[in-house]
Amino acid sequence: MVRLRIDNLSVQVPEGTTILAAAQSAGVHIPHLCYLKGINEIAACRVCCVEVEGERAMVTACNSPVKEGMVVHTNSPRARQTRRTNVELILSQHDCRCAACARSGNCQLQTIANDLGILTVPYKTQLPEGLRGAWTTTFPLYHDYNKCIKCMRCIQICDKVQSLSIWDVAGTGGRTVVDVSNNRVIKDSDCALCGQCITHCPVGGLRERDDTQKAFAALANPDKITVVQVAPAVRTAWGEYFGLSREEATMERMAACLRRLGFRYVFDTNFTADLTIMEEGNEFLHRLKSGGLTRWPMFTSCCPGWVRFLKGQYPELTGQLSSAKSPQQMFGSVTKSWFAEKLGVEPEKIFCVSIMPCVAKKAECELPTMATEHGPDVDLVLTTRELVRMLRADKLDPAAIPEEPLDSPLGTHTGAGVIFGATGGVMEAALRTASYVLTGENPEPDAFADVRTGPGLREVTYEIAGVPVRCAVVSGLGNARQLIEQLKANKVHYDFVEVMACPGGCVGGGGQPISVEDEERYGIRGQRLYQLDRENPIRFSHENPDVQKLYSEFLGAPLSEKAEELLHTDHKAWKMPNQP
Repeated sequence: MVRLRIDNLSVQVPEGTTILAAAQSAGVHIPHLCYLKGINEIAACRVCCVEVEGERAMVTACNSPVKEGMVVHTNSPRARQTRRTNVELILSQHDCRCAACARSGNCQLQTIANDLGILTVPYKTQLPEGLRGAWTTTFPLYHDYNKCIKCMRCIQICDKVQSLSIWDVAGTGGRTVVDVSNNRVIKDSDCALCGQCITHCPVGGLRERDDTQKAFAALANPDKITVVQVAPAVRTAWGEYFGLSREEATMERMAACLRRLGFRYVFDTNFTADLTIMEEGNEFLHRLKSGGLTRWPMFTSCCPGWVRFLKGQYPELTGQLSSAKSPQQMFGSVTKSWFAEKLGVEPEKIFCVSIMPCVAKKAECELPTMATEHGPDVDLVLTTRELVRMLRADKLDPAAIPEEPLDSPLGTHTGAGVIFGATGGVMEAALRTASYVLTGENPEPDAFADVRTGPGLREVTYEIAGVPVRCAVVSGLGNARQLIEQLKANKVHYDFVEVMACPGGCVGGGGQPISVEDEERYGIRGQRLYQLDRENPIRFSHENPDVQKLYSEFLGAPLSEKAEELLHTDHKAWKMPNQP
């Protein structure tokens, strides 16, 4: 153990602890911008500088280990002035038009500048010039060079965690910028659109393409019937912006808010999560029984970020993806067929909006394979953050709005559908129904709970009706690459693999509320989904009464010709821009 003093407090920490971590253990907050524990510890911003007695130069707290007897001052006159100067220099190279920024009010740079009382910037503004022209406005991910503070977080997250290396540093000295690597254009890169660079950016340098005005336009169009679906992970996070507890931020309260915005019908993507299990689960059993999984497993296809990753990095394995559409796309397809038929209207009359925790969903709904002669299955995708902006634009206070039930029939769901939003949830839900199909009896609802927790890459083998089923659950694309490389080297073998592009699954998605240094929220959000699963009187997808009605009235049976037409897709029919 090392003993030191921080701001006249006696502190004792293990050897190797950084000054920043030691201060945090003593309840002393040292401001910082670029630091991400274990990921970005390069002290690029210099905001965490502190004064250490006996040292001539200021010391960066985020990557400097403590020493025995060290005396640290985090708020001495010298430390205050150094921090202020460094933040002023950053502001001189930053577009400070905060009122027109999506991150205003949730920006680390803005918060630090306000805390320091910086009202004017004494240095000449040096916004970068002569860049590669305007950033594409059609791609779901938007990069603003003039807001980037070159903290390198996006580079490190993309490289170390997601194993993609989309971002890199270009230029030198004062001309340094963060840009797409290898001088590529983002829309032509192999970006998976996981959005982790957005959620880890401390400012507004990265954001999703804003589609809120398109949504408002559709709501104002008297010729459109607006239908909205809400993904399971959204309900765990949307209330964070409004200070609502998990128990207050219910799906029913959100339904009431969405109707106040003007949506005609409010449904739950959990309905088609249950439908996905019926199709994907039966597809898995068919492949397993036919011997189609002897060399490679079947991969889940619910996560479009993962699908983009596989097609960009390992296109030869595209055929191992489940052909089942994601719950989002199944919902759009069912809405513009079965539900349109029930309403007695043409599919073109329906405008289908998705509220998702994901940026990649924006690209998924635009794929040519996700449309019919009636138009796209899903017309528009909004992230959780965009939903919040719409509620704030209309000055809606969710805490003051009474709960309202969801509409029927696409609003009914089971506990199995809810857990889709957490890593391991798709696997668990599928195994519950697969066990029923193989044995004719429901297993204990929590019989497959082992897939819920553990490292980002975990494996479990279950025996169902005497059949061993080797499963793997992966969250985070870096872990996905590790798993595929092990598969290619014949070091492991699985029958069924669930992959989520974002750490923790959809609850940690790139479209969720940004809490850069509070990633334990991902686990809390996941726990909320499992709590909702336990509270649901129906916990098996095959027992959803409205899914049963959909099959009896319209589809016939899982994997039927009608189901194949509406609920499945050919992943080989489209390519990533970087594919030959």
